[in-house]
Amino acid sequence: MRFQLKAITHDGRVESVDYQAADEVSAVQQLEGQGYTVLSVKAKLELFGMWRGARTRFPVALFSQELLVLLDAGLPLVEAIETLAEKEKREDLKAVLERIAGFLRQGRPFSAALEQFSHAFAPLYVATVRAAERTSDLGPALSRYVAYEQQLEAIRKRVMNASIYPLLLVGVGGLVSLFLLFFVVPRFARVYEERSADLPIFSKALLAWGQAVEGHGLLVFAALLGLAVGAAYGLRLPRVRAAAGNALWRLPGIGERLRVYQLARFYRTTGMLLRGGIPLVSALRMGEELLHPVLRVRLAAASRAISEGHPVSRSMDGNGLATPVALRMLSVGEQSGNMGEMMERIAAFHDEEISRWVDWFTRLFEPLLMAAIGLVIGAIVILMYMPIFELAGSLQ
Repeated sequence: MRFQLKAITHDGRVESVDYQAADEVSAVQQLEGQGYTVLSVKAKLELFGMWRGARTRFPVALFSQELLVLLDAGLPLVEAIETLAEKEKREDLKAVLERIAGFLRQGRPFSAALEQFSHAFAPLYVATVRAAERTSDLGPALSRYVAYEQQLEAIRKRVMNASIYPLLLVGVGGLVSLFLLFFVVPRFARVYEERSADLPIFSKALLAWGQAVEGHGLLVFAALLGLAVGAAYGLRLPRVRAAAGNALWRLPGIGERLRVYQLARFYRTTGMLLRGGIPLVSALRMGEELLHPVLRVRLAAASRAISEGHPVSRSMDGNGLATPVALRMLSVGEQSGNMGEMMERIAAFHDEEISRWVDWFTRLFEPLLMAAIGLVIGAIVILMYMPIFELAGSLQ
């Protein structure tokens, strides 16, 4: 990540320095190590930086797996992290691991060291490690987190695999439509302009488009490309994504499935935290980031009710955070005292339900999408040939 720093040089001059580092603290420390006095620092916005940011995320699951293997092999925690830092080839990730090892050599807890890198380690991960430090079972805690990430990744892969074919259909249909609109229609427009036929209104609109492409092709293409880039950029903005999410939640059928999907993730996360030794109310609060804002409000009310001594099952159901199946299983968990495992079973049940719904929706959506694409392409072709039919009719 690049930072813009304002610093005082060795001879007292103020300079603006462009610097690459893992985070702001690293940038300041490394520059001060070169003899500068840093006055201010801010992250530098780069072209396409938002797209690169998704690829440079810290691989927490892989880090946990490798750390678990080294700990099981008998290495102390500090040496295990130093070993991971030595084999890391990417400088930004290597810097994070080296600084974590430095914090540990100073005698600070592992969770406190991870907390310094909020851009790399989520609060959920830090809380899991902190709970493990109380009981000295870091290995089992890392195993639970790795299993948790693998289960979430399996669900994401199912959804992604189900969306590949529809996206392929949209891509191919879009390319065919663009070919017709940018190559075929302009040539038809030239022919019909010479004939000066009396065209239907939709054909006139289509041929007006062809004339615009013929006369200002680069400008039209640049405008469409700008709209596409703007739409892609807008979808990455939190405000736009939140508005799109709210629109999906209001759709009948889909909104309910999104609620079940989020509740499944929430129950899985809470169950993992409970099995790690974190109190129930604290675990509920840590998992609230996984929920839609409407569900967060309901979770706050449920947490208050649980804090006041009300049963978990009744509190969650009363605030719309439990399906009928989840309500029964929560009641069983209260009676058996094994709430963490029961919440994970609730999540597993709903994950299977979501998977079945995704399969059913994909089978229904794919033929509908093919029909829609066929109608769009067919409509363009018919509007292009309609003037020919008009001319043929006028000659009779």
